[in-house]
Amino acid sequence: MAADIRGATNQAPPLVDHNTVSSDLALVEAVTRHASADIVDDLVALGAEASSAEAREHGLEANRHEPELTPYDRYGNRVDEVRFHPSWHWLMERGVGHGLQAAPWTSERPHPHVRRAAGFFAWSQTEPGHGCPISMTYAAVPALRVDDSIAKEWIPHLASTSYDFGLRPVSDKAGALAGMGMTEKQGGSDVRANVTRATPTSVDGEYTLAGHKWFTSAPMNDVFLVLAQAPGGLTCFLVPRVLADGTRNQLDVVRLKDKLGNRSNASSELEFRMTWARRLGDEGRGVRTIIEMVAATRLDCVLGSASLMRRSLAEASWHVAHRSAFGGLLADKPLMQNVIADLAVESEAATALAIRLAAAVDAAHDPHEAALRRIALPLTKFWVCKRTPMMVAEALECLGGNGYVEESAMPLLFRESPLNSIWEGSGNVNALDVLRALTREPEVLEAWITEVGRAQGEDPRLDRAVHHVLESLADTSALEVGARRLAGQMAACLQGALLVQHGPPAVADAFCATRLGTEYGGTLGTLPRGTDLAGIVERTTPTPR
Repeated sequence: MAADIRGATNQAPPLVDHNTVSSDLALVEAVTRHASADIVDDLVALGAEASSAEAREHGLEANRHEPELTPYDRYGNRVDEVRFHPSWHWLMERGVGHGLQAAPWTSERPHPHVRRAAGFFAWSQTEPGHGCPISMTYAAVPALRVDDSIAKEWIPHLASTSYDFGLRPVSDKAGALAGMGMTEKQGGSDVRANVTRATPTSVDGEYTLAGHKWFTSAPMNDVFLVLAQAPGGLTCFLVPRVLADGTRNQLDVVRLKDKLGNRSNASSELEFRMTWARRLGDEGRGVRTIIEMVAATRLDCVLGSASLMRRSLAEASWHVAHRSAFGGLLADKPLMQNVIADLAVESEAATALAIRLAAAVDAAHDPHEAALRRIALPLTKFWVCKRTPMMVAEALECLGGNGYVEESAMPLLFRESPLNSIWEGSGNVNALDVLRALTREPEVLEAWITEVGRAQGEDPRLDRAVHHVLESLADTSALEVGARRLAGQMAACLQGALLVQHGPPAVADAFCATRLGTEYGGTLGTLPRGTDLAGIVERTTPTPR
């Protein structure tokens, strides 16, 4: 009998209806540990929607149909509008509706930032690009609070769970979104090299801007925080797209960036010509004004990368659980078990530390938590985001050729994987920020020592790694050249301490052996003999409801 070539067998079904919250035991345990089981229960509906076939299709469609810039209308009027596919709006409406933007800053519910972090982590698995405007809106609030009048005007709209797309005065909108325009073509991350000029008007606190911004994502957002050179030095400004009288601010969208990934999201170059702006904070204090905003976006870089890890792991573990080769199910093959288990160790460590950092935001008035957040955010941002491309590539390979085609969504995840290591300071910028914090703020080292010290004596490999970090800090002659190594070691020690205290013993042991010990084989899938591979794989493989 001839083979049926019109049908397909031995193919994994699409991964849908697995609930990105309740099926992720590492996430459930972290949220319960740092907040409560009630918050997990509150997020189950989000997880169900995020894992639906409908959400999966919208995520793919938003990337197939990229945003389009319309600089002029049909009559020749300058409009500078960006059009998005309906799937983008579907994703945004639900992301905003779930309170993943600025809602935690005004929430009276317990643990609002842990709740939001877990929701952002789980929802971003639908499609990562639309997380950018949501993240910027979340991060803008701390900066806006330096000016009471601006905060009262804008924060209620940014915290609204209503997605209201379109260019209108904020007073006429049910909700608003924020963006950022910090970098310029001559300086990049070196924002002190900015040359955009801010000229005071006759009205106190109001200026006009002239200059060019090199990267401004989501140009259809309602308001932007930008840095410009005022007479008193580098200063932060608030720039609305539409002025209070309904006229559009003089802000030109020059072009949309043709990016490697993140293609559902519009990233643009802007030009300012007599663009109206309000000063946010004092002249010359621009970097100080945005420092808390930087911290918030770095947290979302960690969460976004950890989310990419989890989505990639879920796809890989699901595939091998349904695909047979060489006489048996791939998930039963010892070497494939080693690969999936190692991917799971990486993902669980990233998840545990990301949620721990969100808990530090909820406890920002605690001196230990504030100091820990100051040092842990840049070193974790460096470590987790830097390891994501390697991890996603390995997960893609688990699907073989199936993972190399667009329908699998793995290429989308892979193209996205380097982004968070670049955004809000590349690896070098964050590693050097770790050194800056250690040098200028002695309390941050004490916070790190206290945090890892809670696991002292639980695993000798962790204890040795902590001791090695402290020895490295004593050699001040080599700190800058070794900044990346130091940041990675400090982050891995934090992850190891969390896993040793709270994680499954098999995961903690595998992490300490390979990330802190001497048994790393140079690539993923090299966990040492004796690791409970099958147990880790079973724990991490999603189960549809």
